[in-house]
Amino acid sequence: DEVVALQNALQKTERRLGEKLFLKGDRCIGPKCAMVRRAYAPGVHGAKKGRGKGRPGKSSEFGDLQREKQKLRFFYGLDNRDIKHYVEQASRKSGLFDAHLIRMLESRLDVVTRRLGFAPSGRAARQTISHGHIAVNGRTVRTPSYQTRKGDSIGFTARAGRASGFAALGERLAAVQAPPWLALDSRRKTGTVVGVPDRGISGVTFDIIKVKEFYSR
Repeated sequence: DEVVALQNALQKTERRLGEKLFLKGDRCIGPKCAMVRRAYAPGVHGAKKGRGKGRPGKSSEFGDLQREKQKLRFFYGLDNRDIKHYVEQASRKSGLFDAHLIRMLESRLDVVTRRLGFAPSGRAARQTISHGHIAVNGRTVRTPSYQTRKGDSIGFTARAGRASGFAALGERLAAVQAPPWLALDSRRKTGTVVGVPDRGISGVTFDIIKVKEFYSR
């Protein structure tokens, strides 16, 4: 069915890029992750080329740049137009480009929702927001790209409280370790932006400067 097909596509994406991108949320943490079970590229020749030799072959300079852009794209669930927009914005700011880019990406409401454990994956977070289940400072926000700011309070709407899918949320939140710039109250199921994201964010394995170079060509 469509769900199984999507899951298989996400697994192949991670294996092709050779990185854990947590596209399937919590499943990527344990031994069931495709990158643990089959740490080689998909396809009939993937296992032969990948096992015992790391990722296969050498790519061109452009291929390396494109690979890093793809890692960012899938990790944050963005399309090329979105990434280019963020890169252009970060490039216009004074100071460190990578710090500005990470700050804008990690401040997105869908990313904050996932980091707080309100959703198990980026895709689930975007769906949760678009369905009107997330509120910022008490106001329903349906835009996944909404930029959160220091002091913002993120929680669930009354509508979410009536949804059966959130029944077991408390148990999951008890195990969540939010990044330093977010404060999670697992009992109240709320989170607060208490700082700004930095370049040491968990899961960010792509080369941000190469992403900039890709769009500068």
